[in-house]
Amino acid sequence: MAEDTRDTNVSRRGAMLGMAAAGGAAMMAGAPARAASTDEERLKGGARAIPELAPHWQGLDLREILSRPAAYMSVSQVKSLYEPWGVQAAERHWERGSLPATVRVAEAARAAGNFVSFNWIGYPVYRPDHPKNDFDAAQYASWTAAATQTPEQAAADNDLADELRALVQPGDNEFSEVALQSAWFGTPLPLELTRKRVQTIVLTGIHLDWCIEGNARIARDNGYLPIVIGDACGCVRPDQEAAAMDRINAFFAPVISSEEFVRLVS
Repeated sequence: MAEDTRDTNVSRRGAMLGMAAAGGAAMMAGAPARAASTDEERLKGGARAIPELAPHWQGLDLREILSRPAAYMSVSQVKSLYEPWGVQAAERHWERGSLPATVRVAEAARAAGNFVSFNWIGYPVYRPDHPKNDFDAAQYASWTAAATQTPEQAAADNDLADELRALVQPGDNEFSEVALQSAWFGTPLPLELTRKRVQTIVLTGIHLDWCIEGNARIARDNGYLPIVIGDACGCVRPDQEAAAMDRINAFFAPVISSEEFVRLVS
């Protein structure tokens, strides 16, 4: 907490702009989306951890699937993870690329025209009033037991990251998960998707091996076509991301890069 927040935020945003520019240059140069070539590279996480599409997805026309009535879901991309004073700041996601990748995805989805539902979904770690069983009470209490935030910071911990707040438009949905790892229980999401006859769901967010995997699984079980944007997500540690992407890609949903997504919806 003694860190100079102002200087950190300036360097963070500069680094993100640099990453976004590098991604745009690669796209203009026609660089294909591809898996990293070595296990060592994949353990660095982010775009390097994205696997090749599983054989059963390779025959799909993802461009056509992404042209159907679609929903975008950003899960837990909040200040808790993207500000140096957040409860989960030790993960340092502002240095790891998921935020600029998410901006690319959200902007491309908005421009595509067939995305009929935008959902900005928080994940509060302060849960004193949430319904809970014995397991929940023990787990939720552990998340903030060592927190040193001011009351103002604690109140803002679940606010949407500034870079994403700038993308929210009238008619978008903003709510928080109330279940352990799912946006489908106790929220407006199921009715929103049904009313708008959504078929395809694009997911970005944190944590990849928790809320993103959980929501992708439930989407499949409810008959939707989820697609996970690997570099717009993150685990607690970068070296956990390759295994999470492999598991999701093998069983539940195609995992692609933000650059590939932009190419497919353009």
